[in-house]
Amino acid sequence: QVQLVESGGGLVQAGGSLRLSCAASGSIFSINSMDWYRQAPGKQRELVAGITSGSSTLYADSVKGRFTISRDNAKNTVYLQMNSLKPEDTAVYYCNADVRTYYSGTYYEVYWGQGTQVTVSS
Repeated sequence: QVQLVESGGGLVQAGGSLRLSCAASGSIFSINSMDWYRQAPGKQRELVAGITSGSSTLYADSVKGRFTISRDNAKNTVYLQMNSLKPEDTAVYYCNADVRTYYSGTYYEVYWGQGTQVTVSS
């Protein structure tokens, strides 16, 4: 089994910054892509940013130029640097990873973290 644990959420003023971290642990052989999603009250969960094992990245249009995703493969950790935060960024942010374990052969499985709350005040 693989566990993903997010950290770094909190309360911040509009225009401020936060950095989220997500650390994967367990019997990990390799991790393909890692992603950040978010879900605001009453809204559908949406993809915020993603990064491949080769460090190619993608971003939702709403966060381009403000957020930066990165990863540290030695630590099995993905980060989301969030700058120029807006009230509409308020949501629970979830980490997602496509993971191959030592027991899964050539197959990958998707795992989710429990989420971390980000609140941006106006």
